[in-house]
Amino acid sequence: MHTIKIFLFIVPLVISSRIDPDSSTFDSVPSEPKSRFAMLDDVKILANGLLQLGHGLKDFVHKTKGQINDIFQKLNIFDQSFYDLSLQTNEIKEEEKELRKTTSKLQAKNEEVKNMSLELNSKLESLLEEKIGLQQKVHALEEQLTYLLQNQPGAQEHPEVISLKTFVEQQDNSIRDLLQTVEEQYKQLSQQHSQIKEIEHQLRKTGIQEPTENSLPSKSRAPRTTPTLQTNETKNKEQDGLPADCSAIYNGGERKSGVYAIRPSNSQVFNVYCETQSGSPWTLIQHRKDGSQNFNETWENYKNGFGRLDGEFWLGLEKIYAIVKQSDYILRLELQDWKDSKHYAEYSFHLGNGDTNYTLHVAEAAGNVPEALPEHKDLVFSTWDHRAKGQLACPESYSGGWWWHDVCGENSLNGNYIKPRGKSKAEKRRGIYWRPQNGKLFSIKSSKMMVQPTN
Repeated sequence: MHTIKIFLFIVPLVISSRIDPDSSTFDSVPSEPKSRFAMLDDVKILANGLLQLGHGLKDFVHKTKGQINDIFQKLNIFDQSFYDLSLQTNEIKEEEKELRKTTSKLQAKNEEVKNMSLELNSKLESLLEEKIGLQQKVHALEEQLTYLLQNQPGAQEHPEVISLKTFVEQQDNSIRDLLQTVEEQYKQLSQQHSQIKEIEHQLRKTGIQEPTENSLPSKSRAPRTTPTLQTNETKNKEQDGLPADCSAIYNGGERKSGVYAIRPSNSQVFNVYCETQSGSPWTLIQHRKDGSQNFNETWENYKNGFGRLDGEFWLGLEKIYAIVKQSDYILRLELQDWKDSKHYAEYSFHLGNGDTNYTLHVAEAAGNVPEALPEHKDLVFSTWDHRAKGQLACPESYSGGWWWHDVCGENSLNGNYIKPRGKSKAEKRRGIYWRPQNGKLFSIKSSKMMVQPTN
């Protein structure tokens, strides 16, 4: 722009210098003839201005080309993003079709269960009516038999009367057995109906809705995030007569430590070891004491559990999650070193599900073992055959499955059972140990991990 302004300023000067000397002026004195060298200077100035204008136009062209190239690159990126988005949309549509098919099958199954329930109810009502009629007939026959016996005390019962009584008793027993069978089938159908209702409720929670004319036939994909520490509203309840954990067993009047069957909410029945200490019930999830059980197991075994409940064992990540998702729980660690000194630590904690690799987040509540677990950090569970992305290879180096953060060697209660006498530091780290930050490594003789609801 500055070059153009200079050029517009110079051009009038050059033009004025080229005006005819014979033109009239207001001054009567004739002007002196101008030098031709002055005209050459004007031409040079004009040429210089034109050169600067050319350079300015060249720079402007280069700058415009760069901006156009940037626009084309952004358009290419936008086209690629739009193509990727269309692929994801097609995948979501396919998933939605599969879910709709599953929902249709469940609805059809639900209708079948309803029809069967109605048929059973009608059959049950008819059986009850028949039973009432038979009971009335039996009652009338009994009255007649009583009358006959009273009028003929010395006479024996007639064979037809005896056979009739036997037939009536057999019919009554058959009706009772049939009613019991129908009641059992009705209970099973009711349970199936409840399960189908629960599945339909979960499908509705995923956001599947019938498409409308003004809506897209696709659903947004939920972001993958790690659940944060939160308060669960569900309290411990009994299902089908089975307690939800050892606290429920204790509240039911059982005070003896041992193996009991529990059924947490929305879970299968499984056995746990309940331990009572000073009038406080705890559900054990891990126990080490003599090295009789190998803890360098696979991810699948750590997920489902292994060992003996009356010896060394690991309850299983899925079972632990089924217990602690019911309410707010306390995690307690009990450690005993090789000098038979006992230590403990209690934490308020949150445990994620299998999609988060059972991420553990703890905050210390009480105890005399500082930094037994790293606090206020997401600890991801790993084994030698299953390691979360970005996690270090701690199980390969230290053995056993455990919750690690970003540093190996802080602690591990699932390592090899190693007696410390005559062992090197590297061998001790592959065993059961605890080490505070920048502190000494303590080898552990026995350990217990247990949970208890806060309420």
